[in-house]
Amino acid sequence: MSRKNPNTRTRILDAAWTLLESGAARGVRMSDIAKAAGISRQALYLHFPSRAELLVATTRHVDEVKDVDARLAESRAATGPARLDAFIAAWGGYIPEVQGVLRALAAMMETDAEARAAYDDRMAAVRHGCAAAVAALGSEGGLTPDLSETEATDLLWALLSVETWGRLTRDCGWSQNRYVEVLQQTARAALLR
Repeated sequence: MSRKNPNTRTRILDAAWTLLESGAARGVRMSDIAKAAGISRQALYLHFPSRAELLVATTRHVDEVKDVDARLAESRAATGPARLDAFIAAWGGYIPEVQGVLRALAAMMETDAEARAAYDDRMAAVRHGCAAAVAALGSEGGLTPDLSETEATDLLWALLSVETWGRLTRDCGWSQNRYVEVLQQTARAALLR
């Protein structure tokens, strides 16, 4: 078997994704993933030398399959408050599609450094998007003088957390549309000049 066989790699990533979303996250081991992908553990380790690498690659695979770059295109092209709104709509609309994987990683990360690395990698990507939206507001003179760019990024990142989405939509019963609308209003009120 080729070490770089893209079909095997994709099968592995899809198997890990399915296992994470299944709710069996606490017990997802390399052997479980290999079995689900229909390969040996040794073959799995040829593609992913560590579980941390596999978990990070799985979250990035989800982003690739769901074409997160296309979802963010409008935000990246917009300016001012429209950029902020578009980023919130893109990420806020994406959370329901990836929350199963993220929730599984979050459940594991207290005792699993590899799951924490994968979760932190994805949250760093979200923070990067928040920072880009805030920096654009700052460079255009639209950021409130009450917050530094770092503080504004911190606040936006906290507002857009998966935990906040879960509390408002699952726990409080907000619709997805209402969640995005209120987060856009809240972010504008807090961050705009």
